[in-house]
Parts: sequence; structure tokens; C-alpha cells
Amino acid sequence: MMDLPCVQWQDHVAHKWSGLDPELKETFLSLHEIDDVFKCALSLANQQDLDAIQSISAGLSVKKDAEEAAKCREKGNSCFKTRDYKTAALHYSQGICFAPQSSEQLSLCYANRSAALYHLQQYQECLYDIDRALNTGYPAHLSHKLQDRRSLCLNHLPVSVKTKNDQLHHVSNDDKCSKSLTISSSEAFRFGICPQVSVGCSKEKGCHLVALQRITAGEVILSDRPFSWVLIPGVEKVKGNSGQGLDIQRENMFGAEHKRCHWCLAETLCAVPCKGCSFSRYCSASCQQEAWEEHHHWECPLGAELAAMGVMAQLALRVTLKAGIENIHRARQTIRDEQKKSDQYNPYMTVFHLLQHTEHQSISLRLLCAFTVATLYLKLSKAGPLPTSWKLSDASSITSQSSDGPKKKGGDSEWSSELWVVGSAVLRHMLQLRCNAQAVITLQDTGSENSRVQSVEEIRVATAMFPTLSLLNHSCRPNTSLVFSTGTADGPVGSQDSEGFNQRLLGEERQGRGVTVTVRATRDINAGEEILHCYGPNSNRMGTEERRCLLQEQYYFLCECEACSDQEEEMKESSRNESGLLCTKCKGALKKNKGSGFSCSLLPCGHQISSSDVNHKLQEFRVALEKAVALMEKENPVEALHLLKKISSQSGLLLRDTHPLQGELADATARAYASLGDWKNAATHLEQSAAAISSQYGKDSLELGQQLFKLVQVHFNGGARGPALSVIPKVRRILSLHCGPHCPELQELNALEECLQRSTF
Repeated sequence: MMDLPCVQWQDHVAHKWSGLDPELKETFLSLHEIDDVFKCALSLANQQDLDAIQSISAGLSVKKDAEEAAKCREKGNSCFKTRDYKTAALHYSQGICFAPQSSEQLSLCYANRSAALYHLQQYQECLYDIDRALNTGYPAHLSHKLQDRRSLCLNHLPVSVKTKNDQLHHVSNDDKCSKSLTISSSEAFRFGICPQVSVGCSKEKGCHLVALQRITAGEVILSDRPFSWVLIPGVEKVKGNSGQGLDIQRENMFGAEHKRCHWCLAETLCAVPCKGCSFSRYCSASCQQEAWEEHHHWECPLGAELAAMGVMAQLALRVTLKAGIENIHRARQTIRDEQKKSDQYNPYMTVFHLLQHTEHQSISLRLLCAFTVATLYLKLSKAGPLPTSWKLSDASSITSQSSDGPKKKGGDSEWSSELWVVGSAVLRHMLQLRCNAQAVITLQDTGSENSRVQSVEEIRVATAMFPTLSLLNHSCRPNTSLVFSTGTADGPVGSQDSEGFNQRLLGEERQGRGVTVTVRATRDINAGEEILHCYGPNSNRMGTEERRCLLQEQYYFLCECEACSDQEEEMKESSRNESGLLCTKCKGALKKNKGSGFSCSLLPCGHQISSSDVNHKLQEFRVALEKAVALMEKENPVEALHLLKKISSQSGLLLRDTHPLQGELADATARAYASLGDWKNAATHLEQSAAAISSQYGKDSLELGQQLFKLVQVHFNGGARGPALSVIPKVRRILSLHCGPHCPELQELNALEECLQRSTF
């Protein structure tokens, strides 16, 4: 799991623990208060731990390197020659991030990226890169190439833009976030809870949300920004997304860290690099500056060491750095319920008082977190002086609890013994994350550039802590749906949707930049009903026993929601074919045995098959499916279709039509037919895939809406006017329910509908 520290550091901590004196072990095991756990870990942390994390992280270096920049530029040149301009731009961006500020490679990479952007018809961005190349020492004898490219770009831009560029050659997107993220205060988004909902508190449920009035399906219940978040490196697909593609790497070596702004998470081909490290990059200088001021001026010197400590430690540190020392002191002495009555609501108070379940956490996890944070604290204390905002002018008078902190060993003199509360806060937040972290999910295009049918999959791009969203309790049959937006001001909740929202729960109006989550009602909610969302285990996809087991393991509670307490639902679960498997002898339903393996539900047959045999077959189908998808990525749909037909003929002997894997096979087959222009067969297989998704996620699910949207596109491309118009109302209802009436997909759907109504084909 990439959220935890790397395996080598986990091994180091385990080895350190095994070498401790038994009396020290006993002392640590007896501690339950966060302060005491951190103090103990800090007293045991030493230079050997700092040396260990430095050695472990050596292979994760994020230093500037002109040679690496040159290698990236060469890779970009190779892609440019094959006219793969998007991948070329990403390679050039990687080179820009590696290139030292004073190296020639920086200007060369900017110049080369400008060429790729020109061919991608991103003319304004091309002009920005031309200016950057010239301003960073591009060779004078080659500058005529850039001037010629500038003239070509200006020919493609409107006259007003040409004039502006002629007057201000030095202006670039360094001072603005991509996709027009900077908006006026009058247009700023408003966040909070809708007036039909209030915050309730009880011993059994803690703080939670309750409907004061009837809320209709599709209404916005709340919109929230995370207190802090961390981008997740690589490509982490959301599990269980039938019909949305498989977990295979399709875009060379590029993960989210290469393609997204590390502050607002917007996708960008025009990365603005951090001046100190080769890892962090942004869509604009404004995002770069905001990140630097909030956390990156601390993180940048830590570099690879912080990466080795994992996303949980990094997010816990960011939460603490953003809060600041005075907020931490106030939170330590503030009771959450009393704070809610204050007119000046501070979202950090909500975050600070989230439960960390120390008594339920395993010893190994507590130990790992404590030693990680203690080592991080020592590392920070050696990194430099405290920021001005952290000077303890007033904080020392806020609380007297800090005087008994451990004496710091060496390091900067400003890191007094009083600041152990900072390390304690980081540990608190790291332990909270197991139960309170929220994955930020976005849709990513998986189709080829020239595809006439949209193909998307859900990926997890960040881990975040949301102050207001954290108030929602779990239900395996939720009455809400979550939709995330990243980077753009055109998020799911605009000023109209949020009119009348309770701003006190955020304490401020924020500009429409960065990460947001919008929670909508998925059904009518009556007054007095609790607002609930699903933490993962959903009754549509999982049996009661399995759901309860997972929730107990992850969140430390026995779920007693409507779905888990519904005896009728339990009877349905026991009678239906949950496995989605067929008996290979009689085609009856296979049911999972209490021990292991599966047996035919038809008594006259009684055929049995082992779990290992089933898993082996499923793996065969998946491997073959991955090969077929890879063939389509290489624009070889004929061979892919041949392989898919072969897989489907075999999978149909073991899997019901509604099995998730059958849905994935049908979706891939539809893509292959669409690539060949056989829209009728593509539509047939998309309908099969949609049936599987409906069975897995439900008839009102966003997943089904996305698949039906693809079906509309296929019908449209095939000239099937009637079928397309018949599906559009279903898509509109589902997308409006989850994403609101103004989402981009609905705008495209409306345009398709208008075109279909005008046409006769």
C-alpha cells in the first residue's frame, strides 16, 4: 500500500523495535495518549534513524540533474519524430523539472516543448514556452527558429490576443492557474452545508448531518474543500470498475505526478517546475507560490526522505504545517462541541478532533507511525529556522501544557522543547488517516486521441482530509453521491447551486481553485433522516458479512445500517447467486461454500469446483483481456476483436452475463467494433456491458450513467437516431442526479440531442 512508508523503512522500524530493551518495549506498549506515544518515540529516535532514512531514500532522489534533463529531451525528440506530440510534451516537461535553473538544458527543453504544443494547437501555451526559452538562455544563433514559431502561433490567434502578445512578450501563464482558475471575488465559489441540513451530535453517532426539511434527489447537500491533500504518484485505478478498463499502464512511464499540478491537481502538459527539486511541478506560478508558502518550503529540502515515509506521513505533516502552532495549541484545549458554537468557526478544530482510534490500532501500526513522525520531526528540526508565523509570541501563553515536553537533541535553537506539540499533532493526524482519509477520485480518458467514443476510467489522484465531509457517517446503502473536481473553476457547484449555504462551516470563501467535493442526494430524503455516504463496502456489490468484516477491520465499528440490519435483504443475499459463476456441467448457479470452493445450487447436479480453479480461470481471462486492450492501444482492432471473441466464448461457460468481468469483456469488444466503424455491433456489446454494470452498481449509479453516455455516442456515430434519443433521457436523469444539471457531460449530451432532433439521417 503506497500510503504507508516504504517497505525498507518498515523493516528498519521493525528491526529497531526488536533490538529495544524489554523494559522500554513495555513502556511503549502501555502508552495510549498521543502525546505520550510521541514523546516516547522521540526519546528513542536518533542519528541512526536519520542515516537510515537517508540511505533508504537514495534511490528516490529528487535533485536537479542536467544529464537526466538531456535524456528526457532525447526521449521527447523520439516521440516528436513519430508525431506523438502529447507524450513528447510530457518528456520535455520532465526535462524542464530536472534541468538546473542555470543550465542550457532548461532553455532547450522549453523550446522543444513549444514545438510540441504548437502541433497540439495550444498556441498561447506555445508562446509562453517561447518566452521562457528566450529568458533562460536559449542559444542566440538558434533564436530565429523560436521567432518563426512565434509568428506562426500569432497567425492562429484572434487579433485581440495577437495585440496583447505583441505588447507583452514576457507575459506567460506563470501568473495564472490553468483553465482560468483565478476568478473574481464576486464569482468565487461558496462552500458549506445547505440550509435544509443541520449538524447533530450524539454519543452513539458522534457529530453527523441530519435533514431539517425534505431534500429531493439530485439536490446539493454540501460542498467542501479539503483542509489538506497530497497527490498520489503513479496511476492508481479504482478497483471494481467493470466496463472502465483494466489496471494496465498505457501511457509510457507517466503517472499523476507527471501530468497534474501538485497544488490544484489540474491536468497540464505545461508544467512549471519547482526551482529546488525535480519532483514537484505546477500548472502555474501562482499554484507554485501557494504550495511553497503553505508546505513546500518545508517539504522541498526533505525531498526523497519524505517520499520514503509515504503519503500518510506527508499528508499529516501538511495538515500540521497549514494549521500552525497557535491553532494546534488552541485545538489542544478546545472541546469540539463548544467550538462549533463559536461565530468564528475554524475548520482545523474539526480536523484535530477527528477520532484516531489509538486503542484499536495495531501495535505495529502505532509503532511505525510513531517512529516515522519522530524521525520526521528530527529531520525538520535540522532543516532550518521556524517560519515567522510559527514564532511563539502568543502561543506560549495559550497553554502551559507544553513545558513537560522532551528536551530536543541538537538542531536549530529555535526548535525549543515546547514544539514537541507539533510532532504530537503530526502523529495524531497520521493515525487519524486510517479512518478519516478520503480518496479523491477523477475520471481519466483512456481512449486514443482519434477515438470517436469517449472511454474513461476512475483513478485515485490524491488523498485528502475534508473537514465538513468528515461529518457524514457510513451506510452500505447510502442516500448520497460524491463527485470530485480538480483544478478548474468550472466545478460541480457554482454560485447558483450553493446559494444559501452555511459558510460558517468553512470559515471563509475560497476561490474556485484546487480540489472540491460535492455531495448530492441520490434519492428523496425526508426531514429527520441522517445524511449518509458509503465508506467503500456497498450493499449492491458485497454481502452483509463481508461488508461488516471490512468495516470492522478498517473503521473499527460494527455496521448496523439499514442494509446490514434488513433481514429481508439477508434472505435475498442468501437466495441469489452472489458469485456470478455458472456450473460448467448444468449451467446452474454456483454458490460459495462456507469453507472454500463453490458448489452447484441445483441438488441433482451438486458439481463442485475449487476456489483455486476458479481463480486460475479468471486470471486467464484477465490476462487475455489485457492483451486485447493492448492491441487496441496499438491500433490493431482486428486482432483484438479476434482475441476477445475467443475469450468470450470461454468465459460464457463459467460466468453469468452480469458478472463484472463479462461487463469488461463486452466493453472492450464494443471498443474494438467502434474502432472498425461497426457501430451496430458496438452498441449491442455496450448494452451488454451496461446490463452488467447495472447489476453491479445499481440502476441509478453514476457508473451506469457513464456507460450509457458512451452508448449514446455509439448510436449517434452509427446514425441510429431513434435508439440514441431513447437512451438520452436515462443518461440525463443519472448524470443530473450525481453531477448536477450543468456538468460538461450533460452539455455535450444536450448538443448531441439537438443535433439528432434536427437530423433525419
